[in-house]
Amino acid sequence: MDKVQEDWIVKNKELKRLLEIRTLELEKSLKNCQELQEQLLLQEKLASLGQLSAGIAHEIKNPINFINNFSELSIEYVEEIAEELKKLEQNDTITEINELLQDIKANLEKTLQHGKRADGIVKSMLMHSRGGQGEFVPTNLNTLLKEFVNLAFHGMRAGKNPINVSFVWDLDPELGQVAIIAEDFSRVIVNLCNNAFDAMRSKFNSEMDKEEKSSYQPVLKIRTSQDKNKVTIEIEDNGAGIPEPILNRILEPFFTTKKGKEGTGLGLSITHDILKAHNGTLAITSKEGEFTKFEITLPPISSTL
Repeated sequence: MDKVQEDWIVKNKELKRLLEIRTLELEKSLKNCQELQEQLLLQEKLASLGQLSAGIAHEIKNPINFINNFSELSIEYVEEIAEELKKLEQNDTITEINELLQDIKANLEKTLQHGKRADGIVKSMLMHSRGGQGEFVPTNLNTLLKEFVNLAFHGMRAGKNPINVSFVWDLDPELGQVAIIAEDFSRVIVNLCNNAFDAMRSKFNSEMDKEEKSSYQPVLKIRTSQDKNKVTIEIEDNGAGIPEPILNRILEPFFTTKKGKEGTGLGLSITHDILKAHNGTLAITSKEGEFTKFEITLPPISSTL
């Protein structure tokens, strides 16, 4: 009888152990399911926000066109008035009017300059928000990089906890046009820049929390180069870096180290998929606490088309 009781006790303990393990597994699965639901909900909200932003950008584009068109027209009027004044007898009054006209022209040119800059930002937003037709089109890669790095930077500056970032540009002037789907590739640039800004913000906040005054300055380096076999883009930040155990997982869908609803874990995964569709590659090198470098390689234009 004692032997039977001992066996039952042993089996009971084993069942309890297995039950505890199974309970922990179920709790973990439930937690993962809840996190996935939250991420999908956030992704849906982001998609809706993207549609709203595209609508706002489209509405802003019309008044910007009026500003640019009337600025150009007013500059022409000022130049015509200045030409007519040259035909008159010159005196102090004419000289003063000419000086005023030059000031007005300078102001109009500055208005036009910033109007065109705003128009460029709006065009970039519209391109980024709408889906492409899946067609590879020869595109000036250097120009595209400048536009969307700038868009990502201003998006970061308009969000929570903005930081100042210095840019180092090392663009190959001989690069020319590369065949890409611009609407998709713009997402690659924005996603990689956003990751870089997050890493630099994290390091900046850590440095600010230290008792000793820090001289840390966030710097983002953008390089392009080419040879007969490939086109290379490098985006390198001097942020917090990526711990080695995490480095092999960051391209997994829904993998994120951000807390709560700050990240979906989809940015780098989508980036990787877009680059694969371009027959490209994405290599990541990083040293924790020092830097992270994203290196994109694309086939030359002749092999992409």
